[in-house]
Amino acid sequence: MLYFIFFVLILGITVLIHELGHFIFAKIFNIYVYEFSIGMGPKLFSKKDKKNETSYSLRAIPIGGFVSLAGEEVKNDDKIPSDRKLQAKKPWQRFLVMFFGAGSNFIFAICLLFIMGLFLGSPSTKPIITEVEKGYPAELAGIEAGDLVVKMNNHKIKYLDDMSYYFTVLDKNEGIIFKVKKTNGKFANIDVKPIEEEGNLIFGVTLNNQIDKGFKAAVKYAYHKNNALFKQMFMVVGSLFNGQIKMNSLSGPIGIYSIVGQARKSGIGTLLYLLAFLGVNVGFINLLPFPAFDGGRILFLLIEKIKGKPIKTSTENTIHSIGFVLLMLLLLFVTINDIIKLN
Repeated sequence: MLYFIFFVLILGITVLIHELGHFIFAKIFNIYVYEFSIGMGPKLFSKKDKKNETSYSLRAIPIGGFVSLAGEEVKNDDKIPSDRKLQAKKPWQRFLVMFFGAGSNFIFAICLLFIMGLFLGSPSTKPIITEVEKGYPAELAGIEAGDLVVKMNNHKIKYLDDMSYYFTVLDKNEGIIFKVKKTNGKFANIDVKPIEEEGNLIFGVTLNNQIDKGFKAAVKYAYHKNNALFKQMFMVVGSLFNGQIKMNSLSGPIGIYSIVGQARKSGIGTLLYLLAFLGVNVGFINLLPFPAFDGGRILFLLIEKIKGKPIKTSTENTIHSIGFVLLMLLLLFVTINDIIKLN
């Protein structure tokens, strides 16, 4: 039961921050907001604001949420002044309304990472190898403690997360050519072929585990870690298209529930990191130029700017509806996959 409460809180906070971004900018530009909802499905609680304008709702299914704006849907509400509808606003205003769902997730993630760094210490994001195990492939090939990894198989490495990603997608039949900067400032290309132990590929290296303290370190950590997570999402999406990562590797709500349970056992720091991680993920995914995502709506704004006139609201919403159905089918697929993994 406690796991479920943490699960609901983490998903609820992530969705709340996202929808709050849309809501705040809608209000700034005087767009009529029908409803601000956390959760989906039947209403558990609903209350109107003082102007009797916006309903604030809590719904039964603790997955997702939405902000319902005038002018978003195909139906025309004659009770709402035309100048208060989304489509009546300038393109840059609509862009900010659409963008700041994801933007709020990024800002919140940076704040969480800063708080973690300030109170719990800031893990270094530099891709430095701190230890090399004797007799293992890395040591035999010439990798040394203190080596700064610059490239892996010709892929530029900037953060530790980059290294973790390329270790994850490595073909077990291939090795990795590391380009490293030695402690003496010289560069070297070192070919390392891992060995397999109990189904795991072993190189015999320990990555940078330095923890820095202080305000400045926390600021640097929040900035670099957020960038690293955002970059990793780019690489993951690319790998889904080229087949390096399989579709059955994706996780849905059940997978997240399982991860929340593991994170809770590891303490508050891990839960905060998971919340920041999900924030960056949700923000990034929502900016993808796919119908029903915020990025899809931003794409229509760009098309409008190029054409010089807006696309018909009915046409745009039909496309977004099709996109939503496809997303629900994907959610069904990953949920079934999560259940199979549990068994």
